[in-house]
Amino acid sequence: MSDEPKTPDGPQQASGADIQQIGAVLAPLLEALQVLEEISRRLHPPALQALVEAAAPTGEALKSAVAAAPDWPDHLAPLGRQMDAAAENATAAFAGLREAAGSENATLLAYKALRHLPRALEAMYPLAGLLAPVSRHFLEPDQRADNALQERLSGVAPEGTGVLAFGPDVDSRETFWAYVPETYDPATAHPLVVALHGGSGKGRTFLYSWLRTARSRGAILIAPTSLGGTWALQGDDIDSPHLARIVDFARERWTIDERRMLMTGMSDGGTFTYVSGLLAGSPFTHLAPFSAAFHPMLGMFAEAARVRELPVHVVHGGLDWMFPADMARMAHEWLQQAGARVTYREIPDLSHTYAADLNGEILDWVDATAGSRSSDKDPEIHVDDRPGKD
Repeated sequence: MSDEPKTPDGPQQASGADIQQIGAVLAPLLEALQVLEEISRRLHPPALQALVEAAAPTGEALKSAVAAAPDWPDHLAPLGRQMDAAAENATAAFAGLREAAGSENATLLAYKALRHLPRALEAMYPLAGLLAPVSRHFLEPDQRADNALQERLSGVAPEGTGVLAFGPDVDSRETFWAYVPETYDPATAHPLVVALHGGSGKGRTFLYSWLRTARSRGAILIAPTSLGGTWALQGDDIDSPHLARIVDFARERWTIDERRMLMTGMSDGGTFTYVSGLLAGSPFTHLAPFSAAFHPMLGMFAEAARVRELPVHVVHGGLDWMFPADMARMAHEWLQQAGARVTYREIPDLSHTYAADLNGEILDWVDATAGSRSSDKDPEIHVDDRPGKD
C-alpha cells in the first residue's frame, strides 16, 4: 500500500505540496493518538501526574502543528475535515488531562478527558484506506509490516464494510455499532466479537477498543449500548434479549463462525458478561470479562450445563482500585468448581482501565478453544510477571 495521499473519493495523484501539508499535521496527530492510547492503558490515579507530564511535549507538538497549518485546499477539504476533527479531540484530551492532574477530582476528570480519544479515532478511521500511515495505526503492531494485508485494506471500503451503525438513529440506545472487515468474504466464516462498554459508556466509542484487532484479524465486531444507564445488573434483564436479537441479525447478515462467538466487556460490561453469558440461552461460545465485579450469587442464575466446559477468559488488573483483584480470583475459583474451562489472567500493572493490548491474545485463545468444550485440557491460571509484558 502506498503512502501517497488519496481523496475520500479514491486515489488521486498528490502534489509535493499536498504531501507536505498532510504530513505536517498527520505525523504529530498520529503520535498524539498513540500517546493518548498509552495513557489510557496505563492510567492509575497515583501515576496520573507523571503520565501527563511525560505526554506534555506530544500535546504541545500537535497544538503547534495545527496552529501553523494553512487552510486545506478544496481538493483536500474532505480529508482535512476529518484530520481537523481528530486533532481537535486529541488536543481537548491533552487539555483535560492537564486539568485533571491538578484537581481533587483527578481520576474522574481524567476519564472524562479520555472520552475524546475514541472520538478522535472515529474521525481518523475513514482515512485508513486512503493514507497508509493511518492504516498502519489501525493495525496490530506485528501486522504493520504486512504489505499484502495493507494492500487488501487500501482504497475506498467496499459497500457494507467498515464502521456501520444499525438502529433508529446514531443517538438511540437501541442502535448498535459494528465493524465489518474491508476484506470480508461471505464464503469465509468470520469470528464474532460482541464488546460491552463500561458504566456510562456507549457502544459507539467502545468499538474503538477492539477495532484494531478486528481489522487485523478479519473479525466482525459489534459494540451495542446498554438499554438502560448501564447494563441490566439488577432488576429486569432487558439487555440479554436485545443482545440475542443483535446476534441473530449478525448471523443473518454475515457469515459467522458458530464456533467462535465471543462476548467480552469492561467493568460493568464485564460483569454483565457473567450475568448474561452464563444463562442457558446465551448464544455465545466464549466469554472474556475484563476488570469485572463478581460474587458467587451470580452462580445462582447460571445453568450448570451451560457453565460446564464453557471457555471463559478472566482478565483483571492487580492495581484495580474499583473492583479488587480478589473478585476476579473468586470468579476463577467459582468457575473452576462449576466445571468451566477457565483461564485467569492477572496483570500486575493494570488499573481499572481497558487493556486493549490483550485483545489479540484473547482471539488467539478463542481460536485455540473453538469447539473444544469436550476437551480434557486443564484450566489455566496466569499472573503475567514477564519483564516488559503488560
